[in-house]
Amino acid sequence: MVECSVCGGRFSAQFAYQVAVVGQEKRLFCQLECRKKGLGVEAFRSRRARRLAVLNQKGGTGKTTTAVNLAAGIAERGHEVLLVDTDAQGNVGTSLGVVGEKTLYHVLVEGAQVEDVVVPVRSHLDVICSDRMLATAEVWLARLDSGRDRVLAERLGPATRKYQYVVIDCGPSLSLLNQNALRLADEVLIPVSCDYLALVGVKQVMRTLKDIDKHLGHSVRLTGVVPTFYDGRTKLSQEAVETLRGHFKERLFDPIRRNTKLAEAPSHRQTIFEYAPDSHGAEDYHKLIDRFVDQLAKYTAPPVARVAAELAGRGA
Repeated sequence: MVECSVCGGRFSAQFAYQVAVVGQEKRLFCQLECRKKGLGVEAFRSRRARRLAVLNQKGGTGKTTTAVNLAAGIAERGHEVLLVDTDAQGNVGTSLGVVGEKTLYHVLVEGAQVEDVVVPVRSHLDVICSDRMLATAEVWLARLDSGRDRVLAERLGPATRKYQYVVIDCGPSLSLLNQNALRLADEVLIPVSCDYLALVGVKQVMRTLKDIDKHLGHSVRLTGVVPTFYDGRTKLSQEAVETLRGHFKERLFDPIRRNTKLAEAPSHRQTIFEYAPDSHGAEDYHKLIDRFVDQLAKYTAPPVARVAAELAGRGA
């Protein structure tokens, strides 16, 4: 246990942002608000982006839709955002109508400079695209003798200092690429489709994150769970949300309603805010962004290991 240099509170340092060296002095911060006070907001922003992985090992839960619209919505509010696609399907670039000359593959395998790979796609929004070559990067990572889970953090982490937010769209699997994404991230957002297997999928993600914490020595925080494809007219959707609320309580976000415009927007290479700004989909994602930016900016989300233990204690 150490003492916070700002508020004097006792805490266990787990994250890089909790330690800063100013001159010859080491300063410790129990939370981001204390770091902002101790270093100044602008100094904090120049050093550390808020890094969020959008993850669910189950396919078809709206991960890319959530990652793209979350990143775009935050950028519309004037924040500098980097959106990273770690899925070889390359759906982020397809959704926004961009193709990078170089991709995440070139960053990981060839050591390309991040500034040579990022593609500016909207005001305040940059993207690192992926394509099928990223599957080759998975093989390359597997052949490394050591540090195979840290390559992305080592090559991409320092370059994120110019951004305030980094949103990482993860593929639907437990892969070395996703392990790299979680080593880069500080927190995770889990989209969950409103179906019978909703809670099962979340439990799998929680176990994965707990294993990352245990075996790789990197803790991430649970920002929240977002129910997607919600249809309030069906009993199945209602029961799925109530089940999730019973387990995650205040960590459950308002559901994203099933909306045709959300499915159509990628075919027009637009975000939901561009394609159908007055739709239910745009309204729901605006609510998600409000809560993410405003209410969760203090990093009050609990460590994943603690949430996993709570779920296990309830027999979930």
